[in-house]
Amino acid sequence: MDLTKYAGGIILLALFFGACTPREKPVDRPNIVWITSEDNSKHYMELFDPNGIETPSIERLADRGIKFTRAFSNAPVCSAARSTLISGCYGPRVASHYHRKLRKVPMPESVEMFPAYLREAGYYTTNNSKEDYNIFKSDSVWDESSKKASWRNRSEGQPFFHVQNIGVSHESGLFFTEEEMKTVDTLTDRASCFVLPNHPQTEVFRYTNARYRDKVAVMDKMVGEIVRQLEEDGLMEHTFIFYFGDHGGVLPGSKGYLYEVGLHIPLVVYVPPKYRHLVSLDAGTASDAFVSFIDFGPTVLHLAGVDVPKGIDGKSFLGKGISAEALNSLDETYGYADRFDEKYDMVRSVRKGKFKYIRNYQPFNFDGLMNNYRYRQTGYREWLDLYKMGALNNVQADFFETKPPEALFDLEADPYETTNLAESADHGETLEMMRNKLNTWIKGMPDLSFYPEFYLIRHAFDNPVRFGRKHQNDIENYAEIADLALLDFSQAKPKIENAINSDDPWKRYWGLIVCTSFAGEAGDMLSRINEIAESDTELINRVRAAEYLGVTRKANPSNLISEALYASEDPNEALLMLNSVVLMQDGFDYVFEIEPDKLHAEVSNEPHVKRRLEYLNAI
Repeated sequence: MDLTKYAGGIILLALFFGACTPREKPVDRPNIVWITSEDNSKHYMELFDPNGIETPSIERLADRGIKFTRAFSNAPVCSAARSTLISGCYGPRVASHYHRKLRKVPMPESVEMFPAYLREAGYYTTNNSKEDYNIFKSDSVWDESSKKASWRNRSEGQPFFHVQNIGVSHESGLFFTEEEMKTVDTLTDRASCFVLPNHPQTEVFRYTNARYRDKVAVMDKMVGEIVRQLEEDGLMEHTFIFYFGDHGGVLPGSKGYLYEVGLHIPLVVYVPPKYRHLVSLDAGTASDAFVSFIDFGPTVLHLAGVDVPKGIDGKSFLGKGISAEALNSLDETYGYADRFDEKYDMVRSVRKGKFKYIRNYQPFNFDGLMNNYRYRQTGYREWLDLYKMGALNNVQADFFETKPPEALFDLEADPYETTNLAESADHGETLEMMRNKLNTWIKGMPDLSFYPEFYLIRHAFDNPVRFGRKHQNDIENYAEIADLALLDFSQAKPKIENAINSDDPWKRYWGLIVCTSFAGEAGDMLSRINEIAESDTELINRVRAAEYLGVTRKANPSNLISEALYASEDPNEALLMLNSVVLMQDGFDYVFEIEPDKLHAEVSNEPHVKRRLEYLNAI
């Protein structure tokens, strides 16, 4: 592939690093470099997938290191993923998992972002330059975090930890017009590009695939340039290099979703000759061990000989004392997806071995619900247009339709998660095992998202971990109410009735969500649901009740939801209500005429709210 047209960008990267420094003396502790590319799942690199393209720079690192074939982000979007990376903590436990942040949260008590421990141990810590954390950062984390940050500014012989971010593969590179498709060719042959089976097999998607592969090729060149700088500085003998994507992506239905294309990342770790004794696998080998972003920080600390502090969720997968057998025994990973900009949902996942379990807590929130930024991609817009025309097959149309509350996939037989085995009698034991595994994890954190985000901002964001511990029993109760959606309705009905009649507003909240999941089966509860829609003490419960009425066609929900929206003085609460407005409009064809002058000023001025109002043609 001829990449000379991108030479200018590569030269600029080289100039950024400046003139070469003299070859340096070995250090007593390893240097560690992270090279992070944006929006890259493993599916577009031949090193990891036969449908990908060659990435020679990354392949050369793999020849001298370890290729991890089962590496995962825990979240499928930048800020939630990067917050997990830098903290080593599960996002739903510390409330760092909402993208983009409406308000930052603190690190857990007595725990720092992990580079602070390296710095305390004498390392020079640098980040160039994206942070995108949803967590407050102390001054002790980085010696420098900027577009000028470089390992070259440290003291002579000082060990370093450096992060280099590469943005060329970001999803914004796919914001092209149909006119641009005609005038800007791709280096990758679009006619031969593999298109995922859940995507329309169209020229737009072939072009999108080819254009993205071109971006991956440029990213690989930039990885090679960073490695060349390390070689010229004489650092390869004693520097670990991690190359990985910051989460999956970025064609439609990947970034922002807990499918493999949103979570399964490429990871290569170059092992320096001086420190091969710290790694139990031979250079040039591949590992099928499951490693996740919560583990990356602890692994860096362990390689550097720094103790991993209590309060971090992750565990090291490389370093002294970690045997090949221990590494190969790792076979689980967890994922979470909640708010993405103005779009709300609540989805959790666990993968163990070849099986993947996805829990959709609000299955009426179909995947294709409008997210303004995502839909700047021509591919997203065409996908939606073809759905409206009835031109998609069942697999392609699933993105725009109500989801099942739970899904089970055999990824060896079905790598693109198109066949749900949750109803299969042959997989009943596996389904129960995976469901129990996810519930143990959720209750053990505990998962704060069983409260609405706006409530957490008001009551929990000063210390989310302490709030979670204090309310752990309540969260377990809410999770059990949510799981009533997995039972036969006749079995679940008495407990649903208890929930929607409870004095606890969040039991009512989850009882209403379960009713909407059952839709018409919950018709016997219509009288109580109407009461809640008219007069619940929590405005959001009025909206949840109105959602039920809309989904079941028992009543037009527009006035009920609009009146609750006008009554809200909390922009974050209003944002969640607007998610229901868009759901009712786009998914169920109800007409809304939101009057902006009836909104409270704090609500109407919130940027995410404005985005929803613009989409609804309300401003």
